Amino acid sequence: MSPRRERAMVEPAEFRSYYGRPILKEPAWKQPDVPLYLFLGGAAGASASIAALADVTGRPELARAGRLVASGGSIASVAALIHDLGKPTRFLHMLRVLKPTSPLSVGSWILSPFSGLAAVAAASELSGILPGAGRLAGAAAGLLGPAMCTYTAVLLSDTATPSWHEAYGTLPILFAGSALTSGAGAALLLVPSVETGPVVRAGLIGAAAELAAARHAETGLGLASEPYRTGRAGKLLKAARALTAAGAGLSLVARRNRAAGAAAGVAYLAAGLCTRFGVYAAGVESARDPKYVVVPQRERLRR
Repeated sequence: MSPRRERAMVEPAEFRSYYGRPILKEPAWKQPDVPLYLFLGGAAGASASIAALADVTGRPELARAGRLVASGGSIASVAALIHDLGKPTRFLHMLRVLKPTSPLSVGSWILSPFSGLAAVAAASELSGILPGAGRLAGAAAGLLGPAMCTYTAVLLSDTATPSWHEAYGTLPILFAGSALTSGAGAALLLVPSVETGPVVRAGLIGAAAELAAARHAETGLGLASEPYRTGRAGKLLKAARALTAAGAGLSLVARRNRAAGAAAGVAYLAAGLCTRFGVYAAGVESARDPKYVVVPQRERLRR
C-alpha cells in the first residue's frame, strides 16, 4: 500500500498588497509639466548639436534654425520644470551643490549651462552682435546636446517606479532616438530643403534607435513591460511608433517635396510628444498596481 500523502486544504493565496493598496507612491510630478519638460529638453539638445555641426559644414540656415530651437526649447523646458516645482527659487536651490551621485543634481547642472549657452547663441544669431562669441556658445551647447537628450531618462530610471527602473538600459536609447527625430523634425519644418540632407539622415538614425528601444521596452522587461503596451501608455506609444515611421518615410522625399518635408517634421515632433507622455503614463501605472512590485520580487527570490 502506498504511503498516504498529505495535501494542502487551501491553495496558496497570491499575495499582492494589503487591501490591494499601492506599495509605492505615484510620481509626484505634474502633468503636462514634466512630460513637456522631457520632450522640450530632448528636442533642444538635439537641435543644438545639429546646429553646431551645420555651422562647421557651412549650412547657415540649418545652424540658425537649430540655435533658435535649442534656445526656445531649453527655456520652455526650464519654465515647465519651474511650474512643476511651484517656485523659481526651488530650481535655484537645486544648483547650490553639484552631487555627482544624484541624477537630479547632475541634470540641473546640465540644463542650466545649456540653457544659458543656447540663449547666448540665439541672441547673437538674431542681433548679429558678437558673432564669434555666439558661435562659440553654440558649439559649447552642441557638446552638451547629447547629455540634454539622455539625462532625463537616467533621472526616471533612477527612481523606484518599476517600469522606469527596469528600463534603465532602454530609456536612454529611447529618449536619445526620440530627441534626434524631434530635432530633425523641427529642422525639416524650418529649413529650406537644400540644406536638409544631413537632417534626413539624422532623423532616420534616430527613428531606428527609437523604434528598437520602444520594442524592447514593450517586450523585453518582463512584467514591467506590460504598462508600456496597455492602457493610455500603450495607445500613446503605439501612436508614437506610427508617427515615427510616417515621419521617416516622408523625410525620404523631403528634398524633392517641401510639403512632404514639413509633414515629416510634424510627424516627428508629434511622435516625440507621444513618446514622453507614454513613458510617463507607463511609470505612473506601474506605481499604482502592486503586482509590478511584488511579482518581480518573488520571481527574483525564486531564482
